[in-house]
Amino acid sequence: MKVLSGVYPHGDYEGAISFLGNECRFRGISDSEEKGIIIIHQELALVPLLSIAENIFLGNEQAHRGVIDWTSSFLKTQALLKKVGLKESPSTLITNLGVGKQQLIEIAKALSKEVKLLILDEPTASLNETDSDALLELLLELKRQGIACILISHKLNEISKVADAITVLRDGATVASLDCHATAISEDLIIRHMVGREMADRYPRRTPNIGETVLEVKNWRVHHQEHADREIIKGVNLHVKRGEIVGIAGLMGSGRTELVMTIFGEYGKVTRGTVKLNGRELDISSSHQAMEAGISLVPEDRKRHGLVLIQSILKLLITARLTPGTP
Repeated sequence: MKVLSGVYPHGDYEGAISFLGNECRFRGISDSEEKGIIIIHQELALVPLLSIAENIFLGNEQAHRGVIDWTSSFLKTQALLKKVGLKESPSTLITNLGVGKQQLIEIAKALSKEVKLLILDEPTASLNETDSDALLELLLELKRQGIACILISHKLNEISKVADAITVLRDGATVASLDCHATAISEDLIIRHMVGREMADRYPRRTPNIGETVLEVKNWRVHHQEHADREIIKGVNLHVKRGEIVGIAGLMGSGRTELVMTIFGEYGKVTRGTVKLNGRELDISSSHQAMEAGISLVPEDRKRHGLVLIQSILKLLITARLTPGTP
């Protein structure tokens, strides 16, 4: 993927790249984009404090004689957002959007260029099933328009739904090339190629040992972090027992992330409700109080909320245990 997009320039690899019948020797990303090869990385590459429109046309500004045409930029952004199924205003800041919507913005940004080959690296990793289906339908529409797509995914049902051909890699080598139109391709066949053996028991039986209630959330109400007049969590009740895994489901914007973040003391204003851990009511107005009580959070956006990327693993582990005021 990085070779095809010019991240690894010509000379760093052996072999040749042929695109539209011509051998290509990309020196960088701009060379590949000039040919119409656009890549969407799994790691988001958006500027949080810029608007959707500014991000989509960053480096490709809609300008006349050095002056940006904002009317044209906003109209084109609205059309692109409609294509990917978003209803946000082009002036919305990226920082106010969830990870799933940011992924769709990345796709809209790619579509703003003269794309001939679109490479997508795990594009649905942050999306729920409904939004993933909408994205796959978008890929099928792009195919009908004559745009070639490479989809990298571990979700085999998605591959089976949209792929005309499947290439399976293992340990840096191609182990199988499958034609989806020549014969029926099962998930079991793909898995066998991926792991190099038969998977006799994909879902081993287990016997849960459920105990008493550990966490109890009652009538939990929270107002939006930026819009104080908007209630984002409306009377949620939740019970988690010892040895139990509770799944929280919902579409983007349903409040799933906001719910767990407020239980960890890191979102909005809690206006009503109680949280009990092992029968004891907690004051979790901050993440430090939540951690002191024994609550931990693995956030949705690890890069922005979970890690300090310039620090070592050792320092990150220590940071999580520091108390307020510790130098």
